[in-house]
Amino acid sequence: MGNNVKLRSSLLVTLMLSLAACGGGSSNGSATPGTISTAGISVASEPASATSPSVSALSRQSTLVRQGATQATAAVATPLTRAEAAQFLGQASFGPTMASIDALVASSKADWINNQFQLAPTLHRNHIIQVAATGVAVGQNQVLESFWNQAINGNDQLRQRVTYALSQIFVISMVDANIGNRAYGVSSYYDMLNQNAFGNFRDLLQGVALHPMMGIYLSHMRNQKESGARVPDENFAREVMQLMSIGLYQLNLDGSIKTSGGKQLETYTHDDVMGLAKVFTGWSWAGPDQSLVRFHGGSPDPARDWTPMQNYPLFHSSSSKSFLGVTTNGSGEADLKVALDTLFNHPNVGPFIGRQLIQHLVASNPSPGYISRVAAAFNNNGAGVRGDMRAVIRAVLLDPEAGFTGDGKKLREPVLRLANWMRAFNVKSTSGRFMMINTDDALLGLGQTPLRSPSVFNFYRPGYTPPNTTLAAAGMVAPEMQITGEPTVTGYLNFMQIVIPNGIGSSRDIQPDYSAEMALISQPALLVDRINQLLLAGQMSSTLRNQIITALNAVNISPTVVTNATNLETARKNRVYLAIYLTMASPEYLAQR
Repeated sequence: MGNNVKLRSSLLVTLMLSLAACGGGSSNGSATPGTISTAGISVASEPASATSPSVSALSRQSTLVRQGATQATAAVATPLTRAEAAQFLGQASFGPTMASIDALVASSKADWINNQFQLAPTLHRNHIIQVAATGVAVGQNQVLESFWNQAINGNDQLRQRVTYALSQIFVISMVDANIGNRAYGVSSYYDMLNQNAFGNFRDLLQGVALHPMMGIYLSHMRNQKESGARVPDENFAREVMQLMSIGLYQLNLDGSIKTSGGKQLETYTHDDVMGLAKVFTGWSWAGPDQSLVRFHGGSPDPARDWTPMQNYPLFHSSSSKSFLGVTTNGSGEADLKVALDTLFNHPNVGPFIGRQLIQHLVASNPSPGYISRVAAAFNNNGAGVRGDMRAVIRAVLLDPEAGFTGDGKKLREPVLRLANWMRAFNVKSTSGRFMMINTDDALLGLGQTPLRSPSVFNFYRPGYTPPNTTLAAAGMVAPEMQITGEPTVTGYLNFMQIVIPNGIGSSRDIQPDYSAEMALISQPALLVDRINQLLLAGQMSSTLRNQIITALNAVNISPTVVTNATNLETARKNRVYLAIYLTMASPEYLAQR
């Protein structure tokens, strides 16, 4: 794009900002190497609609009878089209590739999920160990290297995608200086989420509660029993209820809030927080003994950053601990078991966690029926087991509302957009290490970096609604809109304008492979159709398709017109860059269906 690029944004009812860029390109279609010329074509496919979405779409109950796994399997029994396969992979992985689309079309959603369940996780901490062995001082960059390498190249795409969703529910953040320099610990925390993603929620909850990085982040490591004016730290006790298990208000199975006399019923009180805080006293670094020195961090064990915390009886509260209708007064381990069992068995967990997983993977505003079916799978996997994450994941991804027949959409968050681009165009690492960079900057980057949320509340909250919008008027939410605004819209466009032609990472270590797209530059319609398949699951509107084809035809690649060989090659590449850029900047792409 030329120097006179202008950017504008406006709210769409389809849960995203409309992005537009106007600018000039040279008359022969050439442009400065490393940039993209839009040739004066508008980036946005259509202006924002003034029509509000139907409130009934949010509140309607599913007409399908809940039949558990049998219904979910039946919903995917018919052969998949390539569009259906691509859409599913956009939800269940970090994005489709042509190879993964082909493989899924030859299989089924249910079989693909079952096969993914069988793949063992790859430990991120191993990457930290390997890099450190080369003499490199490991830090946050190496955590990001491992995250992006596995997210893009890992065969266990479902595990990777679900783990990323869990990392935004059970949040720790490298923004916190206390854990930001602990690459071994942070990578092992992500490994813990990874290993429990297909297990039982009860084990996941315990893994979170006892991981030393969570202990540092939410300050229940070295939390001491009450004494005199000192009371136990309440931070983790509050957040494990509010954000990680039961939420603020009592819920029905369908996620709606229970009321009494017109008043919303709270899930817990401050007395519950105080009681639970006593449970999380006496926990500190793991090691071969339970000495005073070790509790306070002295005599560090080499494995302490990734070994679950241990309890030190000297510092554990010996008084009665009452919370959520139960009372316990035992050892640190016994009290923890009562606490986690109580949270795990609370009726809120199924709808509370289920709704968030739907939001992260499928749609921002799932219907009450959809939430009910996922919550029911959490409560009972069909064999009497509660908290089976595999059953929950199947329920989320195989529900009829997750397909094209459903009404669901969600705004693609920046990390998922970049991951989608990387997988669609088969990026490779020159160094072999996938040397990714921090992308926090809202104007020069994505405004989002994995494992670097600004707070325990994640980058955005599940109930966020942009104020004074048609979404708010309709009673709908758009979580990812909380990190969407003029700066981030501008930043995303500018960022992708550079990344698409040049690659990304330290020293542009991560490079795309556009060979398949370059083979189609003389056939703009086929080029757009290929990109449509990879980025939009074949759902590009005819309006957007025609706009992009017109823009590509404006980039002249005739050797009789563009006689300079360098300019000709630049123009040829610009057709590919432009097709990808215009697609990724369009409202149709940003609102994932």
